[in-house]
Amino acid sequence: MLLFDILESLRSALRSIRAHGFRSFLTTLGIIIGVAAVIATVSIIQGLQFSINEQFQGLGTNSIIVQSFNTFERRLQGIVARISPSDFDLLSRVEGIATISPIIGGGGSQLRYGSQVYATQITGSTYSYQDVAQVYMKYGRFLSDADDITRRRVVVIGETVRENLNLPENPVDEYVRVGDEWMKVIGLAEEKGQLFGQNQDNFAIIPYSTMRSIAGNQNELDMAIQLTLGNLDQMEAVQDQVTALLRNAHDIEPGEDDDFQVRSSEQLTDTFNNILGSVTFVMGGIVGISLLVGGIGIMNIMLVSVTERTKEIGICKAIGAKRHQILLQFLFESLLLCLLGGLIGLTIGYGIGLAASAAIPDFPRAVVPLWAVLLSFLFSAMVGLVFGIMPAAKAANLDPIDALRYE
Repeated sequence: MLLFDILESLRSALRSIRAHGFRSFLTTLGIIIGVAAVIATVSIIQGLQFSINEQFQGLGTNSIIVQSFNTFERRLQGIVARISPSDFDLLSRVEGIATISPIIGGGGSQLRYGSQVYATQITGSTYSYQDVAQVYMKYGRFLSDADDITRRRVVVIGETVRENLNLPENPVDEYVRVGDEWMKVIGLAEEKGQLFGQNQDNFAIIPYSTMRSIAGNQNELDMAIQLTLGNLDQMEAVQDQVTALLRNAHDIEPGEDDDFQVRSSEQLTDTFNNILGSVTFVMGGIVGISLLVGGIGIMNIMLVSVTERTKEIGICKAIGAKRHQILLQFLFESLLLCLLGGLIGLTIGYGIGLAASAAIPDFPRAVVPLWAVLLSFLFSAMVGLVFGIMPAAKAANLDPIDALRYE
């Protein structure tokens, strides 16, 4: 009997929505806008988060990154934080490390080839940097340990550098001038394209020892160090050991803040995810207010609908309709309107997200996670139930005699 009442209520609700199609559309407009805004916001942010996670996956879960870090107060005091080559030599002796890669950013430097001049970022590192930065060769080879040991004047370049210097399609064995040094091109990296507006093919990499020999004042160098572990279980122990060694080397007293950061790639990923998760929550909450506005609109329209159909309700009650049947009919009508609005809003929101991500140069593609879809429908259903219960109760409580006499 209850199942029959539910099916009959659904049929009556659908018939009423079809009978007042334009009014039903206007009623759901607030829900459509609210859900579309939430889905568009979430899809753009989630697309960004997915892209960032892909970038960090290349680092591996067994890697540690050591970088200089300075607090705002220390910067005001003129204190400069650095990770120096001596720190790299110190950390090379830490137990449990499988590989260690120094990364020296030499800033913008001019490269010359014939009459062409181009300024780009020069990085000094070792063989293991290839896996750290996911730099794979299109032509030639990457830096070797022998290049670093003998301080060879060799360089690996990206596609943007090759194009701007007007080098041959295969530039291997060509010579370019890096600052005041002639260097042989030994490799051209595969193209990686843009990421967040940053050109990933605009670089030149030379051996770490070569960079140190031409960098000038060694005390002014600030570098990063990438470590990989042979055993993931030693992650915490290695981090603690690295921290203790650097604090001692930098003469940091107990209670003072570190002038460096020792973080695993997983910690970096979690940090980005937490930041973007907070942004998603705040932005979703702000635009979600429109869902409440839409719910109030639905309640108002349903109250008007109850008033318009007072005589119809009286007839139904006079011929034997129960209170719960009238309640279900109006409640299902409100619920269906909200779910229909949620479905349309989901489609429009995803379309807006795709269009927005496509319109922003080099921005990651929008991604709609399953939880956002389910949450949108759940919230739409809750709005339909919460804001539909009052009109439905009003209709169910009408006295049949008063309803029949209503004009």
